[in-house]
Amino acid sequence: MEPTRQSNVLFVVLDTVRKDRLGPYGYERETTPELSRFAQEATVFESAVAPAPWTLPVHASLFTGRYPSQHGADQGSPYLENATTLASVLSTAGYDTACYSSNAWITPYTGLTDGFDHHDSFFEVLPRDVLSGPLASAWQTVNDNEYLRDLASTIVHLGAKAHAKLASGEGADSKTPSVIDRTKSFIDDSGSDEGWFAFVNLMDAHLPYYPPEEYREEFAPGVDPDDVCQNSKEYNSGARAIDDDEWEAIRGLYDAEIAHMDAELGRLFEWLRETGQWDETTVVVCADHGELHGEHDLYGHEFALYDQLINVPLLVKHPDLEADRRDDLVELLDCYHTVLEALDVDPESAVTAAADGDSVARDPTRSLLSSEYRAFDGAAAPDPGQQAVLEGDGDVDYGFVEYAQPVIELHHLEEKASEAGIELPDDHRAYARLRAARSTDAKYVRADRIPDEGYRLDADPDEESAIEPSDDETVAATERALANFEDAVGGAWDDPTETDRDEADALAEADEETQERLRELGYLE
Repeated sequence: MEPTRQSNVLFVVLDTVRKDRLGPYGYERETTPELSRFAQEATVFESAVAPAPWTLPVHASLFTGRYPSQHGADQGSPYLENATTLASVLSTAGYDTACYSSNAWITPYTGLTDGFDHHDSFFEVLPRDVLSGPLASAWQTVNDNEYLRDLASTIVHLGAKAHAKLASGEGADSKTPSVIDRTKSFIDDSGSDEGWFAFVNLMDAHLPYYPPEEYREEFAPGVDPDDVCQNSKEYNSGARAIDDDEWEAIRGLYDAEIAHMDAELGRLFEWLRETGQWDETTVVVCADHGELHGEHDLYGHEFALYDQLINVPLLVKHPDLEADRRDDLVELLDCYHTVLEALDVDPESAVTAAADGDSVARDPTRSLLSSEYRAFDGAAAPDPGQQAVLEGDGDVDYGFVEYAQPVIELHHLEEKASEAGIELPDDHRAYARLRAARSTDAKYVRADRIPDEGYRLDADPDEESAIEPSDDETVAATERALANFEDAVGGAWDDPTETDRDEADALAEADEETQERLRELGYLE
């Protein structure tokens, strides 16, 4: 029997979801019955590596097929510029495209919604015009100021206040049912002869945890979300302690959020089955990053590249993939090429010369559907990751992760520390930039302010005992792979960066309307 033609792609990101909290990955609690059902007809990948441990750079990589240092979207420069996105390519090729999420980073203001015919962020902490107009202009002005390029400090205060509001019950209502409903409406209304591409980000598992009562009673009975620490910066700064009982309550709330998300996702899956669209739809489900709940004395998903953050769940349903489990290493940015192959779209022919930016060419060595997958010696124009693997001293495959200094998280951390009378040392990990190479057996993390860390994941999956490259050849080979990647992207992050904290000139070139709008919101004096 000929496989069913794939007319559509549903791409779902479960924001901030750890792999080990899902049924398909062996979690003992029944958090994800719908995802477990889906796993029975999908390929479940055990060793999927995210290119960064937070939303903005990961989504920019998913949408461009580039590593973070290539596309440049990060907190110091929080917008995707001069890049033809996956949605742009598919829209130009005739597909209806839509993006629905409740994540503040996936908005017109960051450029991540470029190319989508329909989109809505469902993010209500700040007015839409601030996220898409004046704020973008102001941040651009600040970022282009050479004195403040590393820290767009004035606008950081705006972002920090928005995140602070998210960390309270005030802005915590789940938007997931609305996201699912809008996705169904988009699919229902799609009239393209080619098909549709729907991208969905579900935010329930991101702090703060305020799950619907029915799920809270099942997974965190008796727990009041307002009674537990919902601000990771309080813990990471040393201003707040969390004991074992409180961690158990926090994890219960987290599980409840995942269960709610799973039920809503199952509602969408069932509707696709009932409407006869399931068989012709490629479905990709992944997390953009995970979360730490006390492991390594950290809370949240900043300041580290441990596996709880970057070894993410990935499940893909497509006729060319068997319903099976795979242990081989894959990278999330490979999803860009996988979607293009699923719909048989070539960016070079789909995107006209008039399109802004450059698109990454479809590469079979990076498509999960290709028999040439990860055979990088066949790559026409090897990217930094491919180059690093090809230059390696063996047949070991690696994924690569990058984490530049986190501007907003660092601001929050310093604020919480200051309120508690704590002075953070210069060698605190929050000030460090991090890069890592990861194989299925080992990881090596390079940092500019804290010691490097090497681990044998095959013997120490929880990364509890760091190993020097001189003491282990597998770790040494991983460090060499990282060095190859660093060379390919422009050099290692060896020297600590200095951040200019002077705000005086931050908006000197911004127009008065922008400054006045920020004053009205309380973010400028």
